[in-house]
Amino acid sequence: MASSLRIFAKSAVAALFLLSMVVSAVFADVSFGRDKLRLLTGTGAHDLTVELAVDPGQREQGLMYRRQMAPDHGMLFDFGETRRVMMWMKNTYLPLDMLFVARDGTVRTIHENAVPLSEAIIDSGEPVAFVLELNAGTVKRLGIEPGDRLEGSRIPAAN
Repeated sequence: MASSLRIFAKSAVAALFLLSMVVSAVFADVSFGRDKLRLLTGTGAHDLTVELAVDPGQREQGLMYRRQMAPDHGMLFDFGETRRVMMWMKNTYLPLDMLFVARDGTVRTIHENAVPLSEAIIDSGEPVAFVLELNAGTVKRLGIEPGDRLEGSRIPAAN
């Protein structure tokens, strides 16, 4: 019996290793462009470096499997249209703050401290064009509120 359990355990470890290799290979093909954004809040202007998730494969992968992200970095999801957006944290190890942003760069709604690895749906609550994911705690640290603005090459500057 003990020998059968050891064989089973070794087989399970080997299967998990192979699965992780397949997942890594699939996601290794997805790369992200980078851009600079400026977040304008009541506490001032904050410059961010973001990875761009603009095509379906990039948006599907997002920040999955990442273990860390610099404090002044994030990921901007550009949906190419204005619509209600549903996000989740499946396979995402980093706790995140999510800003749901209108086409003109106005922060419409905010979801703070999204729970890592959760499959619970995080709903924008209204039509938006972008989602900006930041490390959890960034909303509080920078004093981000609905009505604040993002500016960048994909988002027009305020008139």
